[in-house]
Amino acid sequence: MAIVSFPRRLADLAAASPDRPAVTCGGVSVSRGELESHANRLARDLAERGVGHGDFVTVALPNSTDWFVAFVACWKLGAVPQPVSAKLPHRELAEIVALAQSKIILGAEPGALEGTVCLPAGYRPPDDLDDGPLPDAISPAWKAPTSGGSTGRPKLIVSGDPAELDPAAPPLRLMALDGCLVMPGPLYHNGPVVWSCQALLAGNHVVVLSRFDAEATLAAIERYRADMIYVVPTMMKRIWRLPEEVRLGYDMSSLRVVWHLAEPCPMWLKEAWIEWLGAERIYELYAGTEAQAVTVITGPEWLEHRGSVGRPVAGEFMITDLDGNPLPPGEQGEVWLRNSAEHPTYRYVGAEPRVLDGGWESLGDMGWFDEDGYLYLGDRMQDMILSGGANIYPAEVEAALQEHPAVRSVCVIGLPDDDRGNVVHAIVEADPEELDTADLLAFAGERLATYKLPRSVEVVTTPLRDDAGKVRRSALRAARL
Repeated sequence: MAIVSFPRRLADLAAASPDRPAVTCGGVSVSRGELESHANRLARDLAERGVGHGDFVTVALPNSTDWFVAFVACWKLGAVPQPVSAKLPHRELAEIVALAQSKIILGAEPGALEGTVCLPAGYRPPDDLDDGPLPDAISPAWKAPTSGGSTGRPKLIVSGDPAELDPAAPPLRLMALDGCLVMPGPLYHNGPVVWSCQALLAGNHVVVLSRFDAEATLAAIERYRADMIYVVPTMMKRIWRLPEEVRLGYDMSSLRVVWHLAEPCPMWLKEAWIEWLGAERIYELYAGTEAQAVTVITGPEWLEHRGSVGRPVAGEFMITDLDGNPLPPGEQGEVWLRNSAEHPTYRYVGAEPRVLDGGWESLGDMGWFDEDGYLYLGDRMQDMILSGGANIYPAEVEAALQEHPAVRSVCVIGLPDDDRGNVVHAIVEADPEELDTADLLAFAGERLATYKLPRSVEVVTTPLRDDAGKVRRSALRAARL
């Protein structure tokens, strides 16, 4: 096994096929050779500004070829790229930069954060900087994304894996060598970071959308003959809701693998995609950014275990009651994960994990295993609504409401009630002229028990979930209290 650094791997790919496209985004493409040249020049620029081995560099760039140049430049110095949204509020950006003690922010206007070097989006290093090879370096952590924000307090999740790989080993996540990945998700989220970077390292042409668009995603698959795509259920629903003649008008024959993850997928939606593309192409993965343990399920397996997120393929899982006692198959409780690798898969900066004796950690999810060892997820513990003594899981209510053709997205929260303790409140993204709330509740009543039905419905026209399928329930609830 010949382990090499990420920079060495990318340099070798560039030397082998310098003109092969590496990344395309928004009509702009960079070849492997160009990516190597641009990253070398930016790395030297960052080094002159004080970035060295192990330092964090906050990458606040939108989806673009520049985002990849920034990541590769960090790896070339042995630094740790730390991705955040380009639209992050100033206060949250300041908190994250303080946690990371970042030397530089790429994607912030000069002077945006006192005491930190800020280089704006579109920045180019001086032309006289050398774009030749640099000394080899291995970043101690290949990425350091932030949490999804469900707690309202930012934290860094620093990878336990250094920026190195075995180029002779099979590519990860069913990727093909020299294939093509279409990535419609935002690169500041962990899933898009992982799939895009691993695809790049496998020699793939990574085609990134500037922002998610349902039809543009299908057009990219057809145009670039992509063999793999990463999606979340929010994207899947928007693609499925395209007019049938539009959706079926694009050639999907090149697709080998459709990965979906990051949020619960309603069963009706997964069934629709299986019927459209075939079960053998559909794969689902469940894990946290922390990656202590992972489950995967194929489409054919899912048809035998509907609703499951799969069996463990890395690490260990355990289900317990609220007192930490293990539960048998079929009983729902808290999901605990344990890393079985030789080294930690992550470390937090700005938080502590929820732990049990024996190395078990929780991400706050509820779930259960069936007799065959397949995991099923309920909801997150902090999202559960206790109403009149009954436990109501928002994801179940959301899945029912999302089937309505006028609903674009939905978030269900609990609001205080003097009688029941909490009541179910549905925030629905829809056109008010197309959605009748009485009709929606009648529709939901055919799919949910009465006690689970929303007691109030709020229609909004702004998106509730971002392009990665993430929603901040705590913020939505706080705004309504």
